[in-house]
Amino acid sequence: MTHLRVMLEYFHPWTNAAGFYVASREGWYADAGLDVELTVFDALRGDTLEHLARGEVHFGVFPTNRLLVRRAAGQPLRGVASINHRAMETIQTVTGRGITRPRDLEGKRLALNPTPRGVAMVNHLVATDGGDPSKVVLVDSGHRELSVDDIAAGEVDATFGGYWAWDALIARLPQDQRIVWPVDEIGAPPYHSYLLGTGPALQGQDDLVATFLEVTERGYRAATDDPAATLRVLDHVIPYFPRAMLARSLELIAPTWWHEGRWGEIRPELMDPYTAWLAAAGILPPTFDWHSAIAEVPRAVPR
Repeated sequence: MTHLRVMLEYFHPWTNAAGFYVASREGWYADAGLDVELTVFDALRGDTLEHLARGEVHFGVFPTNRLLVRRAAGQPLRGVASINHRAMETIQTVTGRGITRPRDLEGKRLALNPTPRGVAMVNHLVATDGGDPSKVVLVDSGHRELSVDDIAAGEVDATFGGYWAWDALIARLPQDQRIVWPVDEIGAPPYHSYLLGTGPALQGQDDLVATFLEVTERGYRAATDDPAATLRVLDHVIPYFPRAMLARSLELIAPTWWHEGRWGEIRPELMDPYTAWLAAAGILPPTFDWHSAIAEVPRAVPR
């Protein structure tokens, strides 16, 4: 058995990782000769890409923009498959704050983790709607994701960053008092929220990578086709979230795993505009080619 350590993208597992867990629970990785360990990152030692770059894990799930920035800096990291074909982030607010469209954020307190990319996205969304981004009051919330309950309590007026398929579901505030705008519906460029990739620990082992991708695709197909069974698997992994929330999250997230019935495709129609946008925002060099961050791995022949 070949041991593979796979690091997920967040502080804890969530429904976006369902395909990995289903494949593991069903024994499909083991059947392929793979001893797969699924884990999350130690935030005090860096994100998934930092662990991956140090060779501490074999595969990792990470935001597309972070991979491109690290590749532009020369780090030995590559994307090998897509996980999501949509942006996950949102702007959230509540009724009664006078915010009915992005430009209404002028003069309002918007909480976010103020990374260069996050600030650039907020500026872009407000400007696209005809507003003045310089008039938005940015509140540094760090890694903490404020909810609409926090907005209703008066901490801020709006938030940027929470996911419409996860964070937006964690609230007590009645649905009719919440306002949730997925960023790809209000002017953001299209992009893959998350990619799956490798680092130096698997350099030159394309056959092993191909086998892992084959089994993982099978896991994501099963997670999509049988949500009831998938929820039973998730009970073992994230039992501290309500089942109804997990069911709704899985229903929302599963369609983002596929494009025209295909899993894992890294699509130029998402990579091209996003790379151009990141370069225009000064986050990537103007001549950066995203193809240099992607490894073409032949898929294994189905068993």
